[in-house]
Formats: sequence, C-alpha cells, structure tokens
Amino acid sequence: MDFKKFYKSLFFSIFFFSVTSLFAQTTVITGTVTDAGNKQTLPFVVVGFTGTTTGVTTDNNGKYRISTTNQTYKQIKISFLGYKDAFLSIVPGKEQVVNVKLFPAAQQLTEVNIKAGKKPKYRNKDNPAVELIRKVIENKEKNRPEAYNYVEYREYDKMMFGAANVSTQFSDRKFFRKYKFILDNRDSTSIPGKSILPIFLNEKLLQTYYRKNPEKNREIVLGEKNVNFGPAVDNAGLAQYFKHLYSKVNIYDNNILLITSQFLSPISDNSPNYYKFFITDTVTDAKNQKLVELSFTPRNTNDVLFEGRIYVTLDGNYAVQKADLLVNKHININFIRSIQVNLEFQQNPDNRYHLSKSTTIADFGATKKDAKSSLFGMRTITYGNYVVNNPRPDTAYTKQSEESSDEAKNRNDAFWQKNRLDTLTTAESKVYKNIDSLKDMPSFKRTVDIATILLAGYKGFNKFEIGPANTFYSFNPVEGFKLRLGGRTTPGLSKRYYFETYLAYGFKDEKFKGFLSATYSLNNKSIYKFPQDYIRASFQRDTKIPGASLQFVEEDNFLLSFKRGVNDKYLYNDNYKIDYVHEFESHFSYTAGFNKWTQSPAGSLYFNSPLNGQIHNLTTTEISAGLRYAPNEEFYQGKIYRIPLPNKYPIFQLQYTAGLKNVFGGEYNYQKFDGRIDKRVYESQLGYADVAVYGGKLFGTVPYPLLGIPHANQTYAYDIDSYNLMNFLEFVYDHYEGIRIDQHFMGFFFNKVPLLKRLKWRETLSLKVLYGGLSDKNDPSIHPSLYQLPVDANGVPVTYTLGHTPYVEGSVGIENIFKLIRIDFVERFNYLDHPNVANWGIRTRIKFDF
Repeated sequence: MDFKKFYKSLFFSIFFFSVTSLFAQTTVITGTVTDAGNKQTLPFVVVGFTGTTTGVTTDNNGKYRISTTNQTYKQIKISFLGYKDAFLSIVPGKEQVVNVKLFPAAQQLTEVNIKAGKKPKYRNKDNPAVELIRKVIENKEKNRPEAYNYVEYREYDKMMFGAANVSTQFSDRKFFRKYKFILDNRDSTSIPGKSILPIFLNEKLLQTYYRKNPEKNREIVLGEKNVNFGPAVDNAGLAQYFKHLYSKVNIYDNNILLITSQFLSPISDNSPNYYKFFITDTVTDAKNQKLVELSFTPRNTNDVLFEGRIYVTLDGNYAVQKADLLVNKHININFIRSIQVNLEFQQNPDNRYHLSKSTTIADFGATKKDAKSSLFGMRTITYGNYVVNNPRPDTAYTKQSEESSDEAKNRNDAFWQKNRLDTLTTAESKVYKNIDSLKDMPSFKRTVDIATILLAGYKGFNKFEIGPANTFYSFNPVEGFKLRLGGRTTPGLSKRYYFETYLAYGFKDEKFKGFLSATYSLNNKSIYKFPQDYIRASFQRDTKIPGASLQFVEEDNFLLSFKRGVNDKYLYNDNYKIDYVHEFESHFSYTAGFNKWTQSPAGSLYFNSPLNGQIHNLTTTEISAGLRYAPNEEFYQGKIYRIPLPNKYPIFQLQYTAGLKNVFGGEYNYQKFDGRIDKRVYESQLGYADVAVYGGKLFGTVPYPLLGIPHANQTYAYDIDSYNLMNFLEFVYDHYEGIRIDQHFMGFFFNKVPLLKRLKWRETLSLKVLYGGLSDKNDPSIHPSLYQLPVDANGVPVTYTLGHTPYVEGSVGIENIFKLIRIDFVERFNYLDHPNVANWGIRTRIKFDF
C-alpha cells in the first residue's frame, strides 16, 4: 500500500474529522411527475422551490429528488412547456413524497403538438431536436475561440472549497468555541438553499495570447493569491489538486474531464447516440436574439453523461449561448453527491460568441445520499478584455521568464481590487485572515499532525520527521526480523538543504544496514518544486531482491514481506551515488549520475564462474544520463514529495548508462540504453487505458547481475509496473521490448446490469507482454569467464533467457470495491514448465480514487 498516494486526501480528512456534530434539519422531497390525461411519466420537468432558483429536473422516468436546509421554503413549483404550472405545499424539515399530475395548458405553443394516448417511443429519426443538435455539431469548429487567427483575453480564476450547511449551533459547542471566528463566517446568498463555510481560497489572474498559425498559446500569470495553512500543508499543491478535479470545461470538446472522469459533451460528434434531446422552449436574450432551449438527458442514466439544457442561437452560427450541465447521482463516481456546470457566453463585435464565465460546483460526501452537511467546492472562471484578430509581435506568443515571477505571487490588496473580473463574497474576503489565525492555533496543529501520521506515516517535529511507519518492522528469509527507523528533514529546516536517513538491523544475519542522503537545491526552491534543479549525494547499504520493482528505500514494507513461492535470492548492496536533476519550464528535463555499486550474493544466490570459481562480490562503476519530456505535466505537490496528475499527453523517457572498467574498482565496460513511452488514452464512455511501451539494449559482455532483470512480483499485491506471476530473477536479457496495457472501463458494462450497478464496481483488464533475449557474448555457456546462471540445490535452472516466445500475462479485475479495493484474477500464459511458477493468482491493490 502506497501511503504517499493517500496523502492527497489530507485536506478532505481534516474536515471529515472536524465536521461531525449537529446540523440543520433537511427538507427532502421525492416523487414522480405524470401527464394527468394519459398517465405517462414526463421527463425533464422543472421542479423548484417557489420564488427561488433552487431546482432540479425529472429524469427519463419522470422521477425527481430535491432537498434544502432552508426552513422558509414551504412550496414547490412544477413547470413544463405546454402544461399548466403546478404549486404544491410541502412540510419543511421532513422527508416526503410528492407525486405530481400536470394538465395541458389551455393555449399551447404552435410549435408543440401534444397528443393524448400512448407515450411515443423516443427516436432520432425525424426529431427536430436531434436535427438542431446536428447543426450545432456541424458548426462547432467555427464557434471555437481557436477559429480566430489571433485571440487575447484576461482570465480570472477563483477556486473556493469549504463546508456546506453546517449547523449554526455548531460553533456554540464548548470544544468548537475557539473556532467560532471560522465557523460563523458563512455565505447563505450565493448558492440558494446552501449555507457555505469557505475554508480554502485560491485566486489567479492570467493574460492569454493565442496565435493559430503557427499555433502558439501563452499564459502570463499576472497575480496569484492563496490561503496558507502553514508548513504542514503544501498550499500551492492543494490549489493545483483542486483545480485538477475542477478542470476547465470546454463544451465544444468531444469529451469533458471532471473529477478524474471523462464525460461525453452533449454536442460531441456522436452525442445523439448517447443522449435524448428535446426542444423545450424558445427565448430571447438581452440583445433580442432568438434562442432555442434544447434539453437533454442520458439514454442510460448510469453512463458518464450530463443532463441539462443548452441555449442555441438561430443566427446561422448555431452557437451555444448558455449551458447548464448536471451530473445525476447514479453515475459511478465516488464521494460526489452532485456536480453542476454553468457556462455563459457573450457576443463579440463580429456576432460570434465567446465564453465569458464558467462555474463548476460539486458536493462531496462519504455517500451519495443527501445529508445535512457536505464538503463543497466551486471554481469560477471569468473571461474578459477579449481582442480578436489583432496580431502581435512574435515575442507576445513566446514563453518568457515572467510567467513564473515571484512578484505575481505577492500582489497587494489594491491590485486585486482593481483587477478582479469577479467579486469575492463577504465570507470569501475573510478567509485569508481567518486561516492565518487558524494555522497558529495549537489544536489545529495537533489535528494536522494526527492526519499526517495516519495518512503519510510520518511524525513531524518541525524541522525533522520520523517515518514511514509501515517500514519500522518487516521480515524476509535472509535477515529474519528486521527493524528500521528513519526520517527526513522538512522545509522547516531549509528549503534548499534536504537530508534523509534510516538505520536497520536484521536479527537473522545480524547485520546493520542504513541509508543517508544530502540534497542541495540550485534554484533556491524546494527540490520537489517544479522546475527541479538539484544535486544529491547518497550512500546505501542494504539488501535487495534482484528484479524487484519497489523503490530501493521503500522495500521494507511490512505488508509486502508476505510473498508467494520460493523467495531466498537476495543481494547485499553498497551504493555510493551522486545525481543531478534539471527541469525546464517546457517540462523537458535531463539527469546525470555517478554510481559505485558493490553487490554480494545472499541467501541461496551465488556468483560462480566455471573459469574463476566462487566470487564474493561484484563492483561496478557507472555514469548515466537521462532525458525526459512530459508536456503539460501537472503535479499534486506535497511539502517534500510530488505526485504527477494523469493527463492525455505522453511521457517520453530515455536513459543511457555506461560501466567504467578500472575506475574506482569497476570491473566491466558496457553501455546500456533504455527507452519508455507512457500515455493515458481516454476512451470516452469506455473509460481509459494506461499504456506503456518500453525497450532497451546492452552493449558489452557482463555477468548476469548486470544484465536486464525484469520487474517481477512475488507479493500478493497487484503491481501495475511488474509481472505479477513472474518469479524474482526468473529471466535475464541484454535486449528487450515490451508493452503494458491497463484498461479501466469505469463501470461501463456493470452499469448495464441492474444488480451490479448498485455496487458501483468497475471493470479492469490488463495485458503485459515482454520480448527479449541474450546474445552469444553474454551467454555463460559460451563464455566460461561469466557467472553461471543460478540453479537450485538439485541442479535445476531457476534463471532463464527469453527465447523467440514472449512472456505474456493478463488479468481481469474489479476495482472500486468499498471505493478502495481492486482485486485481479491474473493468469500467466506461457513458460509454465519453469519450477515453482504460479499459473494463476488473485492479487489486490488499495487505491483511493473518485
């Protein structure tokens, strides 16, 4: 289990831990809307509280659910085009069922022809709503901002996160009185039916320049402001993670990424195959332009689709002038009670429309059920100062150093008052000062300290922290019981200097092991901040399993001590390393390294040469260089770590390593090249696939410990990057090619099965293929000076070379069990005659995801 990946939920956990007491009573109303004449259910009827803008629409079966904590709401209004409005009384503070019958209006619009009798089956053919949406699709390209040769505009981006509908009595409880200044800072006017308690706020002002040919897009950060929770939380990283969840919405894209799931846009190229469309009204805008209100609902309510309405112009451009996108609670997304996206467009002087405001709202909760409180987030992006087709000099479209200037992060209040394209609510304007006061309170520091121990496994002491806790105790056949204690410095000591260490002892081999590293940042930033520029020196003496894929300093994980099959081949390693890493703003990076590496066999492993006999250790001196390019890569940034956030762009890596004979005791000359490409492929309604293609070649003659050893896994955990049914040190090679595909269907098939869709399980499918081979110059049967490939006590080989047949394994699995667990049935398809191999197995993985 990787505790680091759970650290991103720190902010959520703090609030779930804190907000757990009295809350306001909630009014919950459910029911079905039908035609009073033919008794047929009516989809997409608007149900709202009278005199408010709080409302919902009925689903494809005419059902609705609406809730509020406002006790003054005592009546609902039900309205639908061609029918009389209905007004029904409700009882505040209670759950109730209100079924509604609507009567046709006495005078109906000429465009609407309502016939009594059997409800007609929905179809695309001869449907004016579908014909209209096809016109919108045909005109998408010319309505994008990128249709212009030159575009420039300002963008004000505001991300707010907090709690909703916390009881007003909450702050009066004895334990929480000290936090009264936080808990009483509420906004009950911005979102009807909700009282918002803002906790987190990030503001960003950008200037964007776009050129179509040659295509360039430049964003200049004019100002950025962020709450500060203190050194225990990386505040900028938290803002980046929230904005990753609340991605920018472009309705003209075929797919829209929200909360890590990909939604099919209602105006995607194939949207008529997934949505039902209805013309529900005709309206005029402020400039007296005629618009058509086009409502839509998913054909299958469990698919990752929106429901809502868009307003389409009838000026020949068929542009979207306004859009309201809702996500129903049946969709298989964890911890999300509701998502709503509102898009507003304004007209340019050439009568085209540009996006002027985008608002994304989401309610978070442990369950999908309406509760008396929730975590609440809202991202509002306001666009202004549009200029089109006004060419600038080339320098305006070329990235400059000013994009990341520190000046932009230290703007004063006068700058923000002058340049905000939107306004802050009264509650939002107090957040910065309130959090500054909160972070210095001892009780808040203790809460963060507890969360850090539980989620990251570290106990902090300001300048130093001890951990990770899951490595304190482990065991293996060579060392027996193994105790380990380590820690690392924090930015509280220095942002430029960083130290990490541990000391371990094996009670069976009675040997001490340890690790010590020192890192220095060359650009006056934390070594984990983008762009990195640092140098690191380290020494490590410890055991290692040949071909294990775990990070060297993380192998002592107690849960991973349990392994299948024979597991007694180990190495004692001494590593003296110097590494240099340099990243550029373009997300291109290079590395350089030096490593003196001494390996000694342990357990049943041995180094034996027919020519030279038993060998006790192998010393190698290596230099290395690496290139990496990850366009548009973003990170969830922790205080002393960072986790890349998945996106649609590929990642390219190339590594070169050279062995130096007679340099610091190095025994062999060789050169090695390794390359890899990773990409997440989004597949709309079919989910996504993580694909990796890799290969490499070694030039030179070396013993088997220096050959390529594939990443094997004999634990019971499912490892994405390892061969989960391959034994450690089962294969070696000096050239290889491979591919790994990990497909996530996100419930696409289970959602079609009535019983399974309630479980919210998701399907996975994976395939791993590895080609490789050993050239004659590295074959110990031809060269007796090379080490013999290991055999067991009976002389049966345990290490092989890949022949003309690739190694293949695959798995089918179910993830999102209890919203955390993935279970895979893994099968190995060949090389089944090798000793002690498993033909199949069940593997598990813990993963926090939405």
